[in-house]
Amino acid sequence: MATIHHHHLLLLHIPTPPAFKPKILCKISKRDAAFEEKKSGFVDYDKGIHHVSTQVSGIRKDQIPQRYRIRVQGDRFQKDWSVSQVVQKVLELDHKSDDVEGLLNRWVGRFSRKNFPLLIKEITQKGSIEHSILVFRWMKNQRNYCARTDIYNMMIRLHARHNWTDQARGLFFEMQKWRWYSKDLDIPSVFLVIGQCKPDAETCNALINAHGRSGQWRWAMNIMEDMLQQAIPPSRSTYNNLINACGSSGNWREALKVCKKMTENGVGPDLVTHNIILSAYKTGAQYAKALSYFELMKGTNIRPDTTTLNIMIYCLTKLGQYEKAIGIFKSMRERRAECHPDIVTFTSIIHLYSLNGQIENCRAVFSTMVAEGLKPNIVSYNALMGAYASHGMNKEALSVFNTIKNSGLRPDVVSYTSLLNSYGRSQQPKKAREIFEMMKRDKLKPNLVSYNAMIDAYGSNGLLAEAVEILREMEQDGIYPNTVSMCTLLAACGRCSRRVNIDVVLQAAEMRHIKLNTVAYNSAIGSYMNVGEFEKATSMYRSMRKSKVTPDAVTFTVLISGCCKMSKYCEALEFFSKMMDLKIPMTKEAYSSGKITEAESMFNKMKTAGCCPDVVTYTVMLHAYNAAEHWEKACALLQEMEEYNIQPDTIACSALMRALNKRGDPSKVLIHAEFMREREIPLSETIFFEMVSACSLLRDWRATIELMKLMEPSFSVVSIGLLNQLLHLLGKSGKIESMMKLFYKIIGSGAEINCKTYSILLKNLLAVGNWRKYIEIWWVSSTWGFLRIFLYSSEVRPGVSQDVLEWMEEARVQPSYGMYCDILSFAQKSGATYSSIIQERVESLRRKSGNEVVTSKV
Repeated sequence: MATIHHHHLLLLHIPTPPAFKPKILCKISKRDAAFEEKKSGFVDYDKGIHHVSTQVSGIRKDQIPQRYRIRVQGDRFQKDWSVSQVVQKVLELDHKSDDVEGLLNRWVGRFSRKNFPLLIKEITQKGSIEHSILVFRWMKNQRNYCARTDIYNMMIRLHARHNWTDQARGLFFEMQKWRWYSKDLDIPSVFLVIGQCKPDAETCNALINAHGRSGQWRWAMNIMEDMLQQAIPPSRSTYNNLINACGSSGNWREALKVCKKMTENGVGPDLVTHNIILSAYKTGAQYAKALSYFELMKGTNIRPDTTTLNIMIYCLTKLGQYEKAIGIFKSMRERRAECHPDIVTFTSIIHLYSLNGQIENCRAVFSTMVAEGLKPNIVSYNALMGAYASHGMNKEALSVFNTIKNSGLRPDVVSYTSLLNSYGRSQQPKKAREIFEMMKRDKLKPNLVSYNAMIDAYGSNGLLAEAVEILREMEQDGIYPNTVSMCTLLAACGRCSRRVNIDVVLQAAEMRHIKLNTVAYNSAIGSYMNVGEFEKATSMYRSMRKSKVTPDAVTFTVLISGCCKMSKYCEALEFFSKMMDLKIPMTKEAYSSGKITEAESMFNKMKTAGCCPDVVTYTVMLHAYNAAEHWEKACALLQEMEEYNIQPDTIACSALMRALNKRGDPSKVLIHAEFMREREIPLSETIFFEMVSACSLLRDWRATIELMKLMEPSFSVVSIGLLNQLLHLLGKSGKIESMMKLFYKIIGSGAEINCKTYSILLKNLLAVGNWRKYIEIWWVSSTWGFLRIFLYSSEVRPGVSQDVLEWMEEARVQPSYGMYCDILSFAQKSGATYSSIIQERVESLRRKSGNEVVTSKV
């Protein structure tokens, strides 16, 4: 039996050295430095331009695996570009014709899969979706490509920015199909799944955003439910995107439900959430609710930003609270450090002033925006063009249009539409058509607003046939007319007094299943009233009520005004009663029924109801009192206007002056004229007429001469009838010299003089016996016809023809054959006493002039 001997080893105790603490040195590796973003800037002080860009290097040639580095070592076509350089070169190529894949295959960095996320990030930030799709397609064909969630998230976000919702949803399903496998070494021909590309919260956020941009809020809600089923916790961004998806579609109630659910789930709203809620109210036209929500925000000490205040300015503008909107704008400019006005703020203010008719302020705000260093975008330019177009200022609109081109921007459909609208409102439909054709040549497709603007350009100028032709062209281009199109055509029919065409337009709207709204019914009723079809107008009103379309103040204003024009005062009062029964807020235009008693009653009700009368209301009442010969009440209205600080305009002043003249108080007319000059109220031709009438009633030649000096700058624009009345007044007062001075000033101003003018001069000259001045006037006129009219007038005594021949003989005027015939004809009517004398004068004048005149027996 073998014996095993165990040898015992003696283990010696060796003392351990003291513990060594290594010093850790933080050094950035080359790979970490490759992913850092470096900013570079460029400034040109001479041209006033600057450019800031971000550069990313990525994995370069010396950092890729060695086998690939050896492979590209001697290939001169392989380039060691940075990621930013690759993106720049790709964007320089045409995505349709150039070889993008060939360029990418020359890039050495493609052998490192870590460059792929950087490449996608850089090119998606540039915003070119076509180039991004080509790069992504090339990337998926690379052998070292590995699908990543962040890459798909960036591509989905890019598709959402361009509203490519279907493609974004396709990427979402595509990323879930990607798997990458590893072969099991023990089991042949078996591959194991070691990873897959799963969507995360960012993926769902991007997809919800994509559906929200396209108005598909129900899809967004379904994605949210899928997130919860797959145990993907929604973030604040998820809720914000979902609220925005509901709100941007006008479903503000759903947006509030999601916000409430967000709070219940423990995710508190931030300022972005509140801005999205305000935007949802704005999109849903709930402007008053937006203001209430804003006040609630201020009560909870939430500090608004520029976006918040921009929404408030928009809502206040829609509610007509212009002063409050301008107050917010001024406060933003005063506290720039907190929330400074941006390009959206200035554009909203330009639109506000445009709606208020303050075009000069529009231009001033635009200039202020440029002076503060903000670069106008196409929306800002279009807002300014729209302001000019609304007032028919085509020259200014064209100037802005040219500025858009010179600034490097491309005019869009809105720009062209505003320009053609400016020509249409300035009564230049042919020019508007030229702009319309130019838009097509520039490869822009006119939209519904463009066609409606063209219909209005033709219709507002009475070209109904051309407007109908635009409607047909519109349908041929695949754009269907809407209610605005029909309203424009109905208004055009009313202007042209085409009763039959109104019925045709209404039938066309019915055939196209276009439901008429309140504005359309108002246009139809107004058109029927304009052509005198009272029965059809009232029938349209009954149809409006039957269709459950709510009438507004404009509806009743058109009906009441039409009834008054047709002297149907009882019907007008009935419509007014219906208006009161429907509790429709009264407007200044609706307070008129054609009867003075009822008009006074309506006027008093208007003030009692809190609807403050304006200058138009007072002017209507002045005309009503003038028609009813209530001069005292008309004068009392002026004092009432002064008490309410309402400055009368030119029309109101002319009505008051007419009342004073008819009342027999012309002296106050001249006092009121002095009042107008102090208040800088423009003096119109009607005002001058009342002043001339007052001077005539007063027989005040000094005031007449002062009036002549006052009217002198307006001689070229006032009517010749008014000038004739002034000449007659001076002649009647015996101021012949002043009358002649006025006559010469009228000639110097270029005003057209008619026979009545010379008749007034000649009559007044004859009245004072100034024969030589008479001949001078006739000689200046160089027209025998005026003297001929004078000779045949009933006021001229028979002996005047003899005097005329003496004047001609002394003035050495060589008479024509027609002159002889007229004088001889007049002599026949003068009787035997003067006929022989005239015959002798004619023979004497004939001998001196040497002309052969055929005379007849007298």
